[in-house]
Amino acid sequence: MTRVGHVVYLHGFASSPGSTKAQVFRRELAARGVGLTCPDFNEPSFETLTIARMVEQACRAVDDAPALPVALIGSSLGGLVAVHAAASRPARVDRLVLLAPALDFGANRLRKLGRDGIEAWRQTGRLRVYHYGDKTERDVGFALYEDAVSHDASTLPLAVPALVFQGRRDESVDPAVVERWTRTHPLADLRLVDDGHTLVDSMPAIVDATMGFFELGDAERRGSS
Repeated sequence: MTRVGHVVYLHGFASSPGSTKAQVFRRELAARGVGLTCPDFNEPSFETLTIARMVEQACRAVDDAPALPVALIGSSLGGLVAVHAAASRPARVDRLVLLAPALDFGANRLRKLGRDGIEAWRQTGRLRVYHYGDKTERDVGFALYEDAVSHDASTLPLAVPALVFQGRRDESVDPAVVERWTRTHPLADLRLVDDGHTLVDSMPAIVDATMGFFELGDAERRGSS
C-alpha cells in the first residue's frame, strides 16, 4: 500500500463531526500533511436518519476527496457505513479503520430494545435517544431501523484491508459479533483492547497503529514539519 492521500472520518450514531476521536485524528493527520473530511450525518435532519443516506453522504465525501488514495475511519455506526462505502467506491478507497464497528446495527437495536420496544418505535414512528453531539435528547424515525435491517455487513464482501479495534468491555457493540465478522473477512485485522465502546483509554495506541497502517509514521511527520 502507498501513503494515504486523504482520510474521511465517519462518526457514529447520535454523534457529530466534533467528536473527540474525530478531532484527535484531524490533529494527528494535519501534523503529517494529510487532510480529513468528516460528513455530518445529522444533516439535513437527525430525525430522518437512515443508513442509506449515511452511505450516500460518505460516498460523496470520498468522491470529493482532494487526493488519493482515500482511507475511511468509521466509528461505531460509522464503521458499518464505512464497509458499505468502501464496497461502493473500490477505485478510490484502499483501506479502512473500524472503531468498535456496529456491523449489525439492526439486530443490535432488536437485542437492546426487544420486540416490544421495536413495535413501540414502529407504532409511534420515533424513538427518543440521547444525542451525544448535541448533549440533549432527540427523536429518530423508525425508517432508521427498517433501513438498518437491509444494511447488515455480515455478508458484504471486504475488498480492501481493514484494521479493526474492538473493546472487550464494549457496552454497545457485542465484541463477539465483531470477532465473528473478522474471522469471515481475511483482509480484516482485529485488535482487541481492554476498553469500552468509546475506546478512550486506547486512543494513543490506536492512533499510532493507524498512522502506521496509513504509511504516515514519525519519519513522514518530521519530513512535513
